[in-house]
Amino acid sequence: MSETTDPPNSDQTRRKYVFVCGLPRSGTTLLGRNIARMENCTGFKNTGVFEDEGQFLQDVYAVASEYGGSSRCGFDPRMHRTERSDLLTPENVARLRASWHAHWDKSKTICVEKTPENLLMTRFLQAAFPNSYFVVLRRHPVPVSIAGQKWTVNITSLNRMFEHWLHSHKLFEQDRKYLNHVYELTYEDYVENPDKYHQEIAAFIGTRVPEPPKEDSFRIVLQWRNPSGLRVPERAMETTSAVYSKKYFDRWSYFLTRSPFKGYYRYIARKYESEFARYGYSLTKGFIQAEEVLDRGSRVSALWGPIYCLGADLGALLRRSAVRTKGYAKRGVKGLLPEFVLDRIRQARQRALLSNGRAQVSPSSGRCR
Repeated sequence: MSETTDPPNSDQTRRKYVFVCGLPRSGTTLLGRNIARMENCTGFKNTGVFEDEGQFLQDVYAVASEYGGSSRCGFDPRMHRTERSDLLTPENVARLRASWHAHWDKSKTICVEKTPENLLMTRFLQAAFPNSYFVVLRRHPVPVSIAGQKWTVNITSLNRMFEHWLHSHKLFEQDRKYLNHVYELTYEDYVENPDKYHQEIAAFIGTRVPEPPKEDSFRIVLQWRNPSGLRVPERAMETTSAVYSKKYFDRWSYFLTRSPFKGYYRYIARKYESEFARYGYSLTKGFIQAEEVLDRGSRVSALWGPIYCLGADLGALLRRSAVRTKGYAKRGVKGLLPEFVLDRIRQARQRALLSNGRAQVSPSSGRCR
């Protein structure tokens, strides 16, 4: 019997499922790739490439798409995030596992999957995959929110991004007591000492970290938005950057001190400061030289702050509407084209990507220039 058609009991006893959880832009892609490089682990092919990941989600959650929902693949974690989901029938779970296994090396027994929705679906996933292990990564809300806002073309206000950070982690806290295997860490600790956490995570999931190769080599992963491809190292573990957050911290400091809308940003900093403090983070400490500056005009900003937030949300709504309208128009045009024309366009795009990708690789050694 093939791996994708194993009966449920065989699937549950032979395999472990490691779900890497965390908000988008919190470092889960890097962590997921590194866990997938551990011994006897397999990860989704080309993990970390957003375009492929989006297609992967559509394949995996095909069962759920018929239910509608708010996510890009039709799966709404608000409706199907616990053991009470009506998707958890034996037939649907079997189809979910079969679809998932199609993306993994079937000779390995530890399957590693990273998707942002995992953070809100831990109970659902544990019900579908009883031998589940959750590795949860948390990162400072400033870089997560600002990077996420940029990633989505500023179609969500920073105020809403902070709300989303808090809401998501609060939901996970509610779900945590129902989970059997959970390992939590912060991005800040991870980048300071990745080797320590790799060893601990390996012990947590029952494997070990492989020895690094004697010399580095690279491969090209194709991306339609990046014709030259993504240069991915083949080393045992990919390196982390402890300075990656600095540009976002500098940006937030500018928002609080010199921005023309600093009253708005100071308002939301005061609004969420106590809530983020519960997680060990601050929106004010280290971002302004004198904290009393934050209190200047606090009475005025307390009056106008909600109006600032409403204006920012309305502006984001207009940008979001424009992006969605453009998407609808694009899909409408594609819907008018015959299938053979779409196939020609796909083939031409793939040939261009392959050509550009090969140009980055030395033909003699197979390594990137």
